[in-house]
Amino acid sequence: MRLKHCHNTGDFRELARRRLPGPIFHYIDGAAEDEVTYRRNTEAFEQCDLVPNVLAGVDKIDMTTTVLGQKLSMPFFLSPTALQRLFHPDGERAVAAAAQKFDTLFGISSIGTISIEEIGSTISSPKMFQLYVHKDKALTQNMIDRCKDANFEILVLTVDTIVGGKRERDLQSGFTTPLKLNWRSLLGFMTHPRWALNYLTHERSELSQLKDYISEGTNIAVSVADYFNTMLDQSMDWNMAEDLAQQWGGQFVLKGVMSVGDAIRAVDIGATAIMVSNHGGRQLDGSRSPFDQLAEIVDAVGDDIDVICDGGIRRGTHILKALSVGAKACSGGRAYLYALAAAGQPGVERALGLMRSELERDMKLMGCTSIGQLGRNNLRFR
Repeated sequence: MRLKHCHNTGDFRELARRRLPGPIFHYIDGAAEDEVTYRRNTEAFEQCDLVPNVLAGVDKIDMTTTVLGQKLSMPFFLSPTALQRLFHPDGERAVAAAAQKFDTLFGISSIGTISIEEIGSTISSPKMFQLYVHKDKALTQNMIDRCKDANFEILVLTVDTIVGGKRERDLQSGFTTPLKLNWRSLLGFMTHPRWALNYLTHERSELSQLKDYISEGTNIAVSVADYFNTMLDQSMDWNMAEDLAQQWGGQFVLKGVMSVGDAIRAVDIGATAIMVSNHGGRQLDGSRSPFDQLAEIVDAVGDDIDVICDGGIRRGTHILKALSVGAKACSGGRAYLYALAAAGQPGVERALGLMRSELERDMKLMGCTSIGQLGRNNLRFR
């Protein structure tokens, strides 16, 4: 299977599965416990039907949207995710370059493998940073200051990782960062020689935002769940979030909001956007899907704050459904991580190109020439 044969997220997933050692693939692909929420995130869209209009004169389509103060060429952007250089040696560099080419947003993580400074100096398009609040207050402050110095436009506070979810695939595979050299990892090296060659011959993977403060994740092997449980500040509360919003002073997002009450509270503390998200089903299994929760959150705060639907996006029609409910934009992680693992920057570009083509075609089939024409009159729920 080659990149040119990838026509959808499932194809990129299969190519990534073939190219990655098992523990690394399952880190991307897996979720918490029985993975019910992970599956529901996409299945939720299947319970909603689109109702198209015809004879609308759709020779010209405008897919642009404005979210977080940024005008994007399409209403989909790349959520910040961790450990990208484990999947492909170019990691965040590839993702950032692809996002810039397609004039959309992307983010890097506190647990990222390319530094804030490098991304800030090489990428001119809008950038967001995903902040995990650590017990080490100096480390948290250092990341905020570095983002300001590097002219990041958006700070995203992740609020749904107060402890690590039980990701059983990771427990079964023994996945850690850095990788432990044991029979599983050695077998993965031997059976995936291209990945192994890249891993051994490129610069050593590190947690670029954290390495000067803590050794875990760069020099000391640790699972993601153990990292969350031991390093992150479990006392984080609304007062802390409000202080961070005021300190940042710009576009400030809460990622992981799922209830109406929390959405209203986000408005009250000065957040400019929320990402309706359950962390890709990787935290609380059995929780609702973002799309299922979207309508009541939009009805409560949609006039006061940008509402972003994050999770389960696999098709252009999924984006159209979320926009029709009232989201300003959609975002996703696996949708581009599979493509990154499959083929680096060309893979991410192909994934974005396919998503853009689907959106354009689907808007024409819906009889819509602009995002603003989408509404709940376009939808019927089963």
